[in-house]
Amino acid sequence: QVQLVESGGGLVQAGGSLRLSCAASGRTFSTHAMGWFRQAPGKEREFVAALRWSSDSPYYADSVKGRFTISRDNAKNTVYLQMNSLKPEDTAVYYCAAGWVGSMSNLYEYDYWGQGTQVTVSS
Repeated sequence: QVQLVESGGGLVQAGGSLRLSCAASGRTFSTHAMGWFRQAPGKEREFVAALRWSSDSPYYADSVKGRFTISRDNAKNTVYLQMNSLKPEDTAVYYCAAGWVGSMSNLYEYDYWGQGTQVTVSS
């Protein structure tokens, strides 16, 4: 089992920044990718960004490219999501996920999920 704990959500004005963290523990060697997804009220969960533990090539949804940056600290088993130039449409619960995935943007390929952290962007 892998446990994921997100932190860093909150309320921010449009144009502001937040950094989310996801700390992984347990059998992390059974995963090779970490991703961030989000779910707004009444909408389906959607891909935001992902990164393999062994690669420096991140993947981003088009809606966040140029504004969000995913990074990792392998020594701490932690993945970060730096979110800049936030927009009201970024408001959602953000989830961290881990797994041994082929398609980085496919949420069904992730085996482990955190509890989510709320991000609210006011206009």
